[in-house]
Amino acid sequence: MKQNKFMWLKKINSPMIFQGDIKRKNYFEGWYYRQVSKDRKKVACFIPGISLTAEEAHSFVQYIYVYESATGKKQVKTGYVKYPIEAFKYRDIPFKVEIGNNVFTEEKIEVNLVHKDAIIMGNLNLGTFMPIKKSTLMPNIMGYFAYIPNMECNHGVISMNHRVCGKLRINNEEIDFNNGKGYLEKDWGTSFPKEYIWIQCNNFSNESVSLFCSIAHIPFLKGSFTGFICNLVVVDSEYRFATYNNSNAIIKNVSNNRVTISLENHKAKLEIQAIIKDSGELIAPKLGKMGEKIKEESAGQVKIKLYDKVNKSSLEEQGYMAGIEIVGYES
Repeated sequence: MKQNKFMWLKKINSPMIFQGDIKRKNYFEGWYYRQVSKDRKKVACFIPGISLTAEEAHSFVQYIYVYESATGKKQVKTGYVKYPIEAFKYRDIPFKVEIGNNVFTEEKIEVNLVHKDAIIMGNLNLGTFMPIKKSTLMPNIMGYFAYIPNMECNHGVISMNHRVCGKLRINNEEIDFNNGKGYLEKDWGTSFPKEYIWIQCNNFSNESVSLFCSIAHIPFLKGSFTGFICNLVVVDSEYRFATYNNSNAIIKNVSNNRVTISLENHKAKLEIQAIIKDSGELIAPKLGKMGEKIKEESAGQVKIKLYDKVNKSSLEEQGYMAGIEIVGYES
């Protein structure tokens, strides 16, 4: 019993490691590695994960690739590469996930993907991670909700910002990611929320700025509520707005391609504007089964306005190559 409790606490405090059990049913788990090139013209995202249902268990690697065509227009390629569940191998310390010939760790990514009209191969080295601030009450980004079992969807932010070095070869074109920027998060549980907003950006005019924000419909006990988490890093300061720390969030306007959100607590006030232009199709889980189609923008635009009530200071920033998902909201 003590050993099981220790492992449970270890997992809560270390969302990077494998949270589930390969024998579970109606369960999914996925890591989201996001890389943006230094010139902010290319984005490559990889999502290694598993899907466990009574009908079928398998592992997978999803990918998103954004690039500029010869005419300067953004192009988006996405894909879902399926593997047997036996192809999924993991190790907690040091962390490592292998799916087929694809390797994901805290230090590197090795991809060997062949899928329809996309061949993606190469190695990327990841720099020192920028973790979020944690405490006993807030063991991960979910705050005290991390201690509640059987949540529909659990979330972990592993690194708000880190350097990326290396190259990928995509359809015989060499893509340079040296001195690019990376971001890493993950999800696990049974299903994605039926309605949610997700925004991530660490490519601002101010190199130190990094943003993550999520607002979602959350089933809880016999009812539900709208929960939110937002984490903004500016230089060495972290601004956290969340359901669990007495913050408020207002969705000022929302459609399937743009959203404006206002967040506030006793320390600061933040407004976020996000715009989707060219999205790609991804596959999301429902009751563990990867079958729901969603749209993700990987080269979106974000504007933020921050007012620090403590220091009486303001910050306005324009963000580029942002990740944005708006699901369940009509135009």
